[in-house]
Amino acid sequence: MPKENYVVVKYESHGERFEVLAKPKEVSDLKEGKSISLSDVVVSDIIYKDARKGLKASPASMKKVFGTTDFETVAREILIKGEIPLTADQRKEILESKRKQLVTFISRNCIDPKTKLPIPPTRIESAMEAAKVHVDPNKDVESQAIQIVRELAKVMPIKLAKALVELRVPSAYAAKVKSQLPSMGEVKKTNWLADGSLTAEMEIPAGAQGELIDKINSLTKGEAEVRIAEVR
Repeated sequence: MPKENYVVVKYESHGERFEVLAKPKEVSDLKEGKSISLSDVVVSDIIYKDARKGLKASPASMKKVFGTTDFETVAREILIKGEIPLTADQRKEILESKRKQLVTFISRNCIDPKTKLPIPPTRIESAMEAAKVHVDPNKDVESQAIQIVRELAKVMPIKLAKALVELRVPSAYAAKVKSQLPSMGEVKKTNWLADGSLTAEMEIPAGAQGELIDKINSLTKGEAEVRIAEVR
């Protein structure tokens, strides 16, 4: 694999040094807690002491620091806790990917408190530029987004919010919709009516109102009733 397609992740502990060759974007995903196979992250199944010199870490040093010589256990800890040295192009690619994830998260979870309406991603992007927001490629999206919202509040009306949604679904679509509700948000209450129709209350990210309405309309051919009961 060309060198520009991987990085040497370095980790030091208890006076010992360990290195693993890995793909930069996949390492970033792993650090964020995403479910990803280790085989999709690492370039080789070798734990190095010094990858540039081709020196492998000794079993004794791995046992000392990690309590095991199992490759997957040791490599995963190195990748999660270690440092990622990036080239300018690699860093730019990861930063752009992280910025897009942050914009999506903020747009889904925030509203304009004056109008109580979702904020378009393009407006979020412009505000991030105006506020000169710093994006950390190694920090997880959710905790970083919460801090960024505080910074954006200095240049635009914005707040994290949830929407309480009430649904009434005709009997012909009720079972199908009920099975999919948990994937759309937090189901607070469901109730079967005498005619076989379904009513439900859900809490969703406030910026995802349009997404939910479109999904319900698609599942019911537009025959369901959807009402935004409250935004808070």
